[in-house]
Amino acid sequence: MTLQQDGANQEKKQTFQLFGIAWYYFVLFGAIVLTAVFLGKLPKGMIGAFPLMIVIGTIYGKLGDNAPFIKTFLGGGAIVTIFGSAALVTFKILPEAAIKTMQNFMADEGFLDFYIAALITGSIMGMNRKLLIRSALRYFPALAGGIALALLFVAITGAVTGYGAKEAVFFIGIPIMGGGMGAGAVPLSRIFSESLGKPQGEMIGIMIPAVALGNAFAIICGGLLDRLGKTAKSLSGNGKLMQTSAEAIKELEPDPTYIKARDTLNLTQIAAGLFIATSFFAFGALLNKAFPAVHSYAWMILSVALVKAFGLFPQKFEICCYQWFQFVMNNLTGVLLVGIGIGYTDLNQIATALTPQYVALVTVTVLGAIIGAGALGKLVSFYPIESAITAGLCMANMGGTGDVAVLSAARRMELMPFAQVSSRLGGAFILIFSSLALQLV
Repeated sequence: MTLQQDGANQEKKQTFQLFGIAWYYFVLFGAIVLTAVFLGKLPKGMIGAFPLMIVIGTIYGKLGDNAPFIKTFLGGGAIVTIFGSAALVTFKILPEAAIKTMQNFMADEGFLDFYIAALITGSIMGMNRKLLIRSALRYFPALAGGIALALLFVAITGAVTGYGAKEAVFFIGIPIMGGGMGAGAVPLSRIFSESLGKPQGEMIGIMIPAVALGNAFAIICGGLLDRLGKTAKSLSGNGKLMQTSAEAIKELEPDPTYIKARDTLNLTQIAAGLFIATSFFAFGALLNKAFPAVHSYAWMILSVALVKAFGLFPQKFEICCYQWFQFVMNNLTGVLLVGIGIGYTDLNQIATALTPQYVALVTVTVLGAIIGAGALGKLVSFYPIESAITAGLCMANMGGTGDVAVLSAARRMELMPFAQVSSRLGGAFILIFSSLALQLV
């Protein structure tokens, strides 16, 4: 090795990096992007949204991951990125055109769906088949436990504080546990409007603060549960949902040859994974067209899980999906968190709802979801932390966007399939439950 090569290697080791490049190059590229933003020359579409969201997400993520209290107790970069990005909209720090570009990228141009498709397909395909089958049958009791205790806690607190038990359950508990905004609060407001004879706008106005504040608390609790898992290690599976004995773990261990192939990155396989993941998403949309009562995400989860459980794909395809998932999760999560903050987090709504009584009702709902899902999960041999996060917090957050935020704060993105079961199938159950319950009150 020459002296020049040795010096280059030393510089590489010592240079602080942002988004995989030396910080001074990141600053240079970031300055170019921000100059385009404030001069009104940022291109529309993903070619403009990507670099701007990378700049924002990388900076916020680094700040959050290195802020002592936030890093330790609140989930680090995830929560800073979401709420910091929301502040850019609330305080009009960025031009409206740039905000619109990022919002369109998330919603109209489908980046959220693109991201979640990669996570669902890759995380399921990367699971051990035997473990997937064993854990799936035990998940629904944990889900029911989280819903039941959340509604019980909010009913009791509503009665004690004078808000009203029934009002607390229907206007706070059910919207929080309902699967988010578009798949939860909006259809719920229509159900409530027709059953109670009140305008839908009035109903959704009552529900939105509960959903937004519940989502914020769920994100914070995700970070706190991650911290608890590091302290009370017996409660945590470090990202694994199902408890297993030493013998069972050995039985479930995959072939070392498979592990080596899975972890050896191949650009062609990554591209194939992109194609397979987006095709599964399209298949879910087709099934939703035929059976609209079930969300397309839920159909996607079921189809991927069945393919995995019955071994219908060659192992190479499973590896393709897993590698694409790893690429997306490791490189584009910050971009997505910026989009959640920009497009789905309204700081004004959260601030308006922050009365002591309302905060108490939202808090006990989220705590009930955590305790119920964790306790029932323990009974069916799940790790309580992972069960509380997936069957609890991922019911109490804001649907698909909330799933990403909570799992990112909890540093357990590999649990996305179970989070999506909570948001989609669990949310569908809440819609049915509320329709029936309103007929009895």
